[in-house]
Amino acid sequence: MARPGGRSARIQAAIFKAVEELREEPDGPDLTVPAIAARAGVTPSTIYRRWGTLNELLAQVAAQNLRPDAPPEATGDWRRDLEIWLRQFVEEMSSDPGRAMLREVLGGERAENAGQCSAYTRQQLDAILDRARDASDEPPSTDELLDGVIAPVMYRILFTRAAPDDDYAIALLQRTLER
Repeated sequence: MARPGGRSARIQAAIFKAVEELREEPDGPDLTVPAIAARAGVTPSTIYRRWGTLNELLAQVAAQNLRPDAPPEATGDWRRDLEIWLRQFVEEMSSDPGRAMLREVLGGERAENAGQCSAYTRQQLDAILDRARDASDEPPSTDELLDGVIAPVMYRILFTRAAPDDDYAIALLQRTLER
């Protein structure tokens, strides 16, 4: 089993960094396993052994990039916190880079990639709902928010050209909170 922060973690970090650097180069080399390996200072076989395919590597990099940078904002009103979080979520996921990352996550061979993204969303919602319970309120469950708000928002982001707007997302949220 790999040790956190050990050699395996350093190699993964170098490879993920190489992917990001190569993506940012306007006239850089194509995003290929050999190019990533050369930039990371590893052999291509290291990448193939750990990820199997370029698509799987890109999916895991994207899943890591979709990880929130900070806990949800705490304003003292959990409903307001939920609305603020939802607006940010919709903005980030429906942006061109957000959509590209979602496509990459879903393009991987392992279901765990999408599951990791779902876990990040669940953690953020749980943090907000815990505040509601601390205030002795009875908020909806995380699953109710995922089914009533996040699922329809993600459907529109992934399968329609028009991004869901704030009004749509907030209406879904209000409907879920009223149940």
